[in-house]
Parts: sequence; C-alpha cells; structure tokens
Amino acid sequence: MQTESAVLPDTLASEACPLSTLSAGERGTLVALTGGRGALGKMASLGFTPGVEIAVVQNVGRGPLIVALRGIRVAMGRLEARQVQVRRCV
Repeated sequence: MQTESAVLPDTLASEACPLSTLSAGERGTLVALTGGRGALGKMASLGFTPGVEIAVVQNVGRGPLIVALRGIRVAMGRLEARQVQVRRCV
C-alpha cells in the first residue's frame, strides 16, 4: 500500500498535531492528510481538504471522534483522526 499526502505548502510540520489530540470544543485548521489513495479520496469527499476549519464535538479518549466541518458532523475512527494533521486555532 502506497502512502500519499495532501499538504498546505507553507505549513511547518512543527505547528501541526493529529486531530485525535484535540479535546471537545477545540478547533483546528487542516494542514495535511496522510494515508492511501482510497483514504484520501474518502476524506476529501467528506470535505476534509487543506485549509478547512474543523471543530471537535466529542473526543472521550476511546471510540470514535465526532467533528464538525462545512456545516456537517462526521464520526471518524481514531486511526483516521491520527492521519488528519491540524494547526490549533487560537
């Protein structure tokens, strides 16, 4: 399986953290996605594209995360959330 990524060109890796590390109520701007072609296509079709703001609705430490972006809510597994790199919004 080949791993690919979608990245904002001016983003420093040190500023990014996995989406799974954000707590409920925190927001982040998507800066990179990693994973296979199928995973990237699925995430893009759900609206996960570089530059979009994502709000964490639920992250209880186990089980799926629930996030809000582009007016929709998406439940995602922990592995998927680790592949989404965000820059925390202040």
